[in-house]
Amino acid sequence: MRRSPLALPYLLGSLLLVVVPLGVALVLSSTSYYGFRAPEPTGAENWVRLLRDEKFWDAVGVSALVAVVVVPLRLALAVGAALLLVRRGGPGTALGRVSAYLPSVIPEAAWALLWLWILNPLYGPLPAFLGGLGVPSPGFLTEPWGARAGLVLVMAFQVGEAFVVALAARAAIPGRLYEALAVEGGSSWFATRRLTLPLMAPLLLVLAVRDVVVVVQNAFVPALLVTEGGPANATTTAPLHIYVRAFEYGELGYASTLSVTLLALTAMAAALPLWLAARLAGRQRTRS
Repeated sequence: MRRSPLALPYLLGSLLLVVVPLGVALVLSSTSYYGFRAPEPTGAENWVRLLRDEKFWDAVGVSALVAVVVVPLRLALAVGAALLLVRRGGPGTALGRVSAYLPSVIPEAAWALLWLWILNPLYGPLPAFLGGLGVPSPGFLTEPWGARAGLVLVMAFQVGEAFVVALAARAAIPGRLYEALAVEGGSSWFATRRLTLPLMAPLLLVLAVRDVVVVVQNAFVPALLVTEGGPANATTTAPLHIYVRAFEYGELGYASTLSVTLLALTAMAAALPLWLAARLAGRQRTRS
């Protein structure tokens, strides 16, 4: 069986951008390295320090909390937009599709700065809108839980890639299935629950796994530019904590230890949806 040469650039890119940096991080994770002298091996010292690093584990907790809220919200927005905009030629369909994809095209720094203006407690439109409705502002930039809510809002609407995949998955479902269901008297809501979502479930599972990784990693930019990790470290995510240890304190060796640990934790979190899906599939086979 001949292997396609088209895969060669991808394999080389993966080797240079993923495998090699990961290998370097693994080596540096057991060293004391500050960038201005050769790394000094420290054995398990960094790993022992990691177990006692309360700030890092607090940051991991913040990342987990954000992922638990943002991942389902992003999936719901992507699937909902796909179901609403699947029909071609409808009024505003093209504009709706562009609007759904646009936040993912905007550079992350520009998107974060836009939300910094939206959430500003003095002149931001969102606090002003809530005030006009008589709803007290949660303090998007000034209160711990308000800042976490603001971080969730910044990341929740970047659903462009998931929207495109969900839209393609919905468009691939044969129309004759819906026609047969309509003949039997099935409602639109029944068709969505019993036909559309079950057939889209495999792709939704892949999107959930992808979004776990994306949300954990991409929370760095809004946490840095919008909330600066505050107030009281309430939005200091794990990538932001690693950045501080590496580039503000210069502890490149220990930051490598944290990076490898975060990678392992993210891999386990991403594997969780796959494990749950396998368990559910096993139970269904047992019942049948």
